[in-house]
Amino acid sequence: MERALYDPDGGFYRRPEGPAGHFRTSVHASPLFARAVARLLREVDAALGRPEELSFVDVGAGRGELTAGVLAEVPADVRDRLRPYAVELAARPDALPAGVLWTDEVPRGVTGLLFANEWLDNVPLDAGEVDDAGVLRYVEVDTTTGAERLGDRVTAADAAWAARWWPAERPGDAVEFGGPRDAAWAHAVAGLERGLAVAVDYGHTAARRPPLATRAGFRSGREVAPVPDGSCDVTAHVALDSIAVPALHSLWTTQRDALRALGVSGARPSLALASTDPVAYLRALGGAGEGAELTDAAGLGAFGWLVQTVRMPVPESLEPLPGWQTLGS
Repeated sequence: MERALYDPDGGFYRRPEGPAGHFRTSVHASPLFARAVARLLREVDAALGRPEELSFVDVGAGRGELTAGVLAEVPADVRDRLRPYAVELAARPDALPAGVLWTDEVPRGVTGLLFANEWLDNVPLDAGEVDDAGVLRYVEVDTTTGAERLGDRVTAADAAWAARWWPAERPGDAVEFGGPRDAAWAHAVAGLERGLAVAVDYGHTAARRPPLATRAGFRSGREVAPVPDGSCDVTAHVALDSIAVPALHSLWTTQRDALRALGVSGARPSLALASTDPVAYLRALGGAGEGAELTDAAGLGAFGWLVQTVRMPVPESLEPLPGWQTLGS
C-alpha cells in the first residue's frame, strides 16, 4: 500500500492529475465546504484570542484545493495574520497561491486549525483475518492480480491493537490494523502548540465495526479492485475512536451535524425570493443542492468528524453539539 500510493516512481498520489482526477471529496463537491472550514478557522481564531500569527494546516492537501478555497473565504484581518500550510507528498501545483507553504511534513509549534480531510484513509496499514484454527494472520496481497492469501501470524503489537480496538475471534473475522493511523494522527496533533485538530473521513467506531474488510480501490471515478500496483487509489475506512489523542477535549460527530452547525444547509430558498430577485433565487437554489449533497446522511454527510482541542476553548458553532468529552490518558 505504501509503494502503490506514494512511491516516487509511480505511486498513485504522485500522478499529475491528483486525487480530483479519480474521485470527488467534499472539497471538490462544493465551495460550501471550504466556506464552512473558513468559518471554523475564524472561530478558532476568536477562541485563541486572535493571535499575532494564525496557522491553517491542510493535511493531505491533494493539489491544495481546500487551502486555496479557505484563503478565498477568510476576511482581510484574518488573512493578514494567516500562515497557511499545505501538507502533501506530491509536487507543488503551479496554481497554488504564492503565500501557501507547501511541505511534506506537518509543521511543529503552530497555533490555529489543523484540518485533515480524507487523509487518514490513505495512511498505509496492514490487514488481518482469523484462520480456521482461530489464529489472527496477516492478509498478503499479490501486487499484480490483487489475489489474497493468509500469511504469518500477526505481531504482538498488532494483536494488542486488535484486542483493544477491533476484537477478532471467529474464523473469517477481518481486521484492519489502525496503529499506523493512530501514530500519524498523534504526530500531526503534536504539531499544535494551541488550536483545533479535525480529522474527516469515512470510518467507524467500536459500536459499529464493519463485519467485512473495507479495502477499496478507485480509478477515474469508478470503484475498482484494490490492487496495490500504483494504478488506483487503495483505501480503507478509519477507526475514528482509536486515533483520538488521549487527554484532549474531543468530539465525534457526523459531517452532516458539523456542517449544519457551521451554516451549511440543504434547505430550499423561499419561493418569494424567486419573484423579487430571480438571479439570487437560482444562486441560492444551486447552493441548497450542494449543501444537500454535503450533508446527505447516506453520502458525504455520513463521514465522521473527530474534533480535538489543544489548549483552547471549543469553537462557538461546535460547542452546542452533543458528545464533547475529555478523554482519559
